[in-house]
Amino acid sequence: MSDIIQLLPDAVANQIAAGEVVQRPASAVKELIENAIDAGADKIQLILKDAGKALIQVIDNGCGMSITDARMCFERHATSKIRKADDLFAIRTMGFRGEAMASIAAIAQVELKTRRHDDELGTMILIEGSEVIKQEPCSCNAGTSISIKNLFYNTPARRNFLKSNPVETRHIIDEFQRVALAHPNVFFSMHHDGQEVYHLPASPLKQRIIHLLGNNYNQRLVPVEEDTTIIKLHGYVGKPEFARKTRGEQFFFVNNRFIKDAYLNHAVVTAFEELLPEESYPLYVLFIDIDPSRIDINVHPTKTEIKYQDDKAIYAIIRSAVKRALGKYNITPSLDFDIDNNIQHMITPMPLEDIVAPSISFNPDFNPFVKESKGSITPAPSYSGGSGSYQKASIPANWDTLYEISKREAHVQHALEIDTEQQITVEDQPVSKSSERNLFQVHNRFILSQIKSGFMLISQQAAHERILYERFLHQLENHSGVSQQSLFPQTVTLNSSDFELLKELMNDIRALGFDIREFGPNTVVVDGIPADLNNTSEHALLEHLLEGFKNNLAILKLDKRDNLARALARNAAIKTGTCLSLEEMNVLIDQLFACQMPNLALNGKPVISTFNMNELLERFEK
Repeated sequence: MSDIIQLLPDAVANQIAAGEVVQRPASAVKELIENAIDAGADKIQLILKDAGKALIQVIDNGCGMSITDARMCFERHATSKIRKADDLFAIRTMGFRGEAMASIAAIAQVELKTRRHDDELGTMILIEGSEVIKQEPCSCNAGTSISIKNLFYNTPARRNFLKSNPVETRHIIDEFQRVALAHPNVFFSMHHDGQEVYHLPASPLKQRIIHLLGNNYNQRLVPVEEDTTIIKLHGYVGKPEFARKTRGEQFFFVNNRFIKDAYLNHAVVTAFEELLPEESYPLYVLFIDIDPSRIDINVHPTKTEIKYQDDKAIYAIIRSAVKRALGKYNITPSLDFDIDNNIQHMITPMPLEDIVAPSISFNPDFNPFVKESKGSITPAPSYSGGSGSYQKASIPANWDTLYEISKREAHVQHALEIDTEQQITVEDQPVSKSSERNLFQVHNRFILSQIKSGFMLISQQAAHERILYERFLHQLENHSGVSQQSLFPQTVTLNSSDFELLKELMNDIRALGFDIREFGPNTVVVDGIPADLNNTSEHALLEHLLEGFKNNLAILKLDKRDNLARALARNAAIKTGTCLSLEEMNVLIDQLFACQMPNLALNGKPVISTFNMNELLERFEK
């Protein structure tokens, strides 16, 4: 039997490696921009066409490459970052494996133009599917320009797995934001299909955050800084009242490399303990500077996970630093027990001779028990100036017991009312006629309704969510949403990622009753909102709708329309703590029992809980 184990050809090996390194256009963008950073560039331009499927071009003014280096950069495991294994524990650069360029060249058509600052001519290389088509000298600017065309052109199965253009664009924006946040001293620009998406001049970190996430973040940021022998920590966290329903605005950087770490994230969230609303996540952009020998970054293909030597110490430092920052900037309430002493030192006692008794004027003839009779007033008791006493005039002998009598009468009346209510049995209480129901609201959270077998409790928020969810699903299927036009159209500006998501959902959002149109970069004009959602801020409504959609997408993996209806229903439903009138409770119950699944909440829990008379009697007979 002949030997069956063989070495794979380089082209096949590169395509296999590309499956780990380049999953989608955003992966190629990340690798190219990080290479530009490692080349020392302070100006980087990103140009995209068709969400990166047709073209990804990165232009930088870095150090450039020689003729030999330009050819070698497309070889597997060819890198300028490390020389020996020990260098893996002293890495300060973004890349170090030497796999990215070889992987990209295996699945795309690549054009490279590069020139060192001291050279007169540069080098141009064309590669298709790991095969060099052309290499020649060329005239170009100092630095490097890499164009990736027709990504996955020779692996159509991988190309078919790519999502729609808005989805892929959002992934590219996420990668672009991470690199841009990590290097605020570098100029970045991003163009997509001829339109400028970002123009980020070199600036301090806070300004870079505002440029990326929006001008309204200027008042949301709290600085964090801590310098220890283990790590140096700096960055910003968001104020608790601006927490969002998704984790999209949480960034950890270790030695300027973006990482994902649930353990360190827990440290930040713990520092916000009892400050955040339920199921909300704070904004943070935190940078950790640590000795590379204390970490290992070569544990994941995307290099977004890190192993630490002192992870518990780092956890404690981050938690205490964030907590102190929140307290320092008066985000958390504090008590100053020295304030009384300070006040005492500031108060100068007044001399006794300067104290003047207050003068009080009063009517000595006033009698609270005098009653009007036929337009006349009963004479009040006369005052005898010499004796200093009153003469009694028509005062009831039992006047001091009047309050007790009135209080007793009120108590008896209340008891009679209770007794009358208790005489109505649950069997005599019809449930079909809303006008005759006895409904009660319990703690502004539940609605209690009598039924023949006992009573039922309805969660008002879960019930309203179920009603709106089924209504919105019907509107999406039939494009029957009714719009309530605004008297004054509102302009809403979103960050680039949310704007791309909104464009993807635009048709379905209009089917729900939104009258919305694009109005410049990252901006829309809202002319009307669904008729069921009046008295709601347009900006808050859109922001919460997109947040809920992203949260459901990350957790439940729902269908787009189902996800959209669920997100809008949860956003628009009446909340726990809302006081409802009797008419509102009746309408809510009628609409709930008209639903297809009235007893199932959107989170899978029951909406209605019933209690029968036998259960109640057993509780009192124990």
